[in-house]
Amino acid sequence: MCVEDQIQNYINTQSQIKSIELQILHIRILSLSPDCKLWYLSGIDNQGKIVSNPNIGYGIQMKKYANGMNKEFYRIGLSANTSGISIYILGILDKNYLIQKYSKTIGKASITGYCIKFKTLQNINLDVLEDAIKYGFQLI
Repeated sequence: MCVEDQIQNYINTQSQIKSIELQILHIRILSLSPDCKLWYLSGIDNQGKIVSNPNIGYGIQMKKYANGMNKEFYRIGLSANTSGISIYILGILDKNYLIQKYSKTIGKASITGYCIKFKTLQNINLDVLEDAIKYGFQLI
């Protein structure tokens, strides 16, 4: 199955409301970077063990590991979780940036050094979330 089909299947297997919200976010993220590389991570490792929630990924960055190896990985992630939806903005060096820049204006969301987590789109300001995602796409 191609990545686009895996993504659509993942979105469609969520509850009706969460599926609609994931689809809205997927379309908005793609509108910010229409030609970005798409990723789908099932959350299952090579041994068949669940290690994370499934993730949709957008864009490319090179992650450098402690052993000196480099690996391509996505820049923006989208994932459903038991309490709502998470947006991951990877590659930020200043782990306080998202909190300082967006915590007062985004609405009812939990923000960490790389993740914006919220229960429903109704709880957040989508324009502010979009600004954070744009920032993530601009990181080098």
